[in-house]
Amino acid sequence: MSENKGIMLAKSVQKHAGRAKEKILQNLGKVDRTADEILDDHLNNFNRQQASANRLQKEFNNYIRCVRAAQTASKTLMDAVCEIYEPQWSGYDALQAQTGASESLWADFAHKLGDQVLIPLNTYTGQFPEMKKKVEKRNRKLIDYDGQRHSFQNLQANANKRKDDVKLTKGREQLEEARRTYEILNTELHDELPALYDSRILFLVTNLQTLFATEQVFHNETAKIYSELEAIVDKLATESQRGSNTLRKQTSNPIKTSSPVESPVSKLNNANINSNYQNQITTNGGSSLANSHANTADLPAGVLYRVKATYGYVKEDVDELSFEIGDTIRVIEYDDPEDQEEGWLMGQKEGTTEKGLFPANFTRPI
Repeated sequence: MSENKGIMLAKSVQKHAGRAKEKILQNLGKVDRTADEILDDHLNNFNRQQASANRLQKEFNNYIRCVRAAQTASKTLMDAVCEIYEPQWSGYDALQAQTGASESLWADFAHKLGDQVLIPLNTYTGQFPEMKKKVEKRNRKLIDYDGQRHSFQNLQANANKRKDDVKLTKGREQLEEARRTYEILNTELHDELPALYDSRILFLVTNLQTLFATEQVFHNETAKIYSELEAIVDKLATESQRGSNTLRKQTSNPIKTSSPVESPVSKLNNANINSNYQNQITTNGGSSLANSHANTADLPAGVLYRVKATYGYVKEDVDELSFEIGDTIRVIEYDDPEDQEEGWLMGQKEGTTEKGLFPANFTRPI
């Protein structure tokens, strides 16, 4: 057993030494080499195709890692949003549902990229190492063939002098065996390399279509989710500005009109403004101004009464009215009585064309 291993090792060393010698002689130009320009073109195409596929695989793997990192970051962000969004606020349940949908969408997106894009890409690039091994084997067999061809030429030259037919016959047999082995591999590569190169178009079309379609669905669905989230927050903002949340939470303590340091927001949240003025607020747009201190004499048409600003107010929406302390505002009818909201009046700042909603308890009747 050990003798067989020794023989095999000796043959292997001899073969490698023969190939190394042949390559050196070819590089020095001492002997010729078998050329195949058509296969050389196929090999150039193969090398470019492999380099492109490896680049695409590398970049897509990096992209997948980034998507998964973004998925984790999105979940963490949405968890924080859900935590700070208070249960009593408008749209709480809808926000919870939309953030859950966002998490599911991210998970589905990452799964499809891995399953439908990355796995086929890995299968495609997996062809190149095997094909490269076959090309390297063909190159080794080509060197063997060239080596046997040159050896046989030397035998032929010496045979004429020594008439050694035995060596000549053996050399011819070795040459034919080397030629057959080389030509079998070479013929297979002539068929397989062009086929592999032509397959790149169909693969790229299929793979990129899947990638772009998956991206399109993900971003379209994500846009819908964020549109819903924006609508939820917009509704909360509107209700907050109109007093239906924190601004509508009224207390039972009357306003201390003698306290100049009480904030306008506290004034706005307190429902017990003096009764005479409250009658004016709740009847804005109506016909009754009973028990009011407001002077209704000599008012322009459409003006119910006038108020003076006791606090400044900066509008927070396009349909609101800004004013400074001391400004006079004419209280008018709502354009649509159904739009009337508790604690808010419709008015026009005197001397201007500015018109809009304003908090009633930032003013006093005159």
